[in-house]
Amino acid sequence: MEFKALLVEQPEKKVFNRSIVTRTLDDLPEGELVVKVHYSSLNFKDALSSVGNPGVTRNFPHTPGIDAAGKVVSCADGSFQPGDQVIVTSYDLGMETDGGFGQLIRVPSKWALKLPEGLTLKESMMLGTAGLTAALSVHQLVESGVIPEQGPVLVTGATGGVGSLAVAMLAKIGFTVTAVTGKLEETPYLEGLGATQIIDRATLLKGNDRPMLKPTWAGVVDCVGGEMLAAAIKSAQYDGVVTCCGLVASIDIPINVFPFILRGVRLIGIDSAECPMERRIQVWKQLANELKLDNLTEMVDEITLAGVEEKVQLMLKGGMKRRALINLLQS
Repeated sequence: MEFKALLVEQPEKKVFNRSIVTRTLDDLPEGELVVKVHYSSLNFKDALSSVGNPGVTRNFPHTPGIDAAGKVVSCADGSFQPGDQVIVTSYDLGMETDGGFGQLIRVPSKWALKLPEGLTLKESMMLGTAGLTAALSVHQLVESGVIPEQGPVLVTGATGGVGSLAVAMLAKIGFTVTAVTGKLEETPYLEGLGATQIIDRATLLKGNDRPMLKPTWAGVVDCVGGEMLAAAIKSAQYDGVVTCCGLVASIDIPINVFPFILRGVRLIGIDSAECPMERRIQVWKQLANELKLDNLTEMVDEITLAGVEEKVQLMLKGGMKRRALINLLQS
């Protein structure tokens, strides 16, 4: 069975070439589940894998793509039936296991879940891992008791994939959202997603050398880490809830214990890679219902495999404005 895939090859040390090639099922790793991929999406991990970052992928040749949605071709253990529509995201997909930038994937069946009613395969990959991460963050805020009446919620890195989706989801369920961005020229875009206030990084960081800041946020979705996360924690309200899912600013948090022991602030880490399947299914159902976004098409650019290279380079330079949806049916 032949199919098209983006293949990253390493002809010599520190040299990585990317091309669209024809592969066969025999080229793929072992696994019970074979899926014909209809759609994938581009994430920062995919960009890093595409240029040979050893923190993501060490073995080449390799096909990136931590997201995939499509129809089951076969399932050796009977967990799924041929024709079932499924979503496969994260775990090892697209890292050391050939991923969604190919028209076929073969993976362990426990990595997949059935597409929930209310979502199409295309919509699921408009969301992808970024949407799952954003929804997990929103889910944790709500499960922790944060309600719109308590006050505004803050989203950092708001023009990024996770941040922009979090802004839209929070606004959808009635929260007043303040978006933090280093790209104030994107204010109309963020307002269109539902943000009621847009501030720059300097505004959030003002006074961050102090142990505590004015209590402002009922909840926070932090997508960047570092000083931004510290400032968000310091300015959270009493019993405020802060979720953390990013590290683009820094892996370190310059923080003290005062917000935790004087205001009862709670910091919750968000992981989509090894998230338990029961929680994944629950959150994907929310994405198909109460968190379903009406403006998804305005947040993505649809491309084919041929357009991935340009988007990878743009993403690595920090120039992405929308998520990239990859149509494998037209590749």
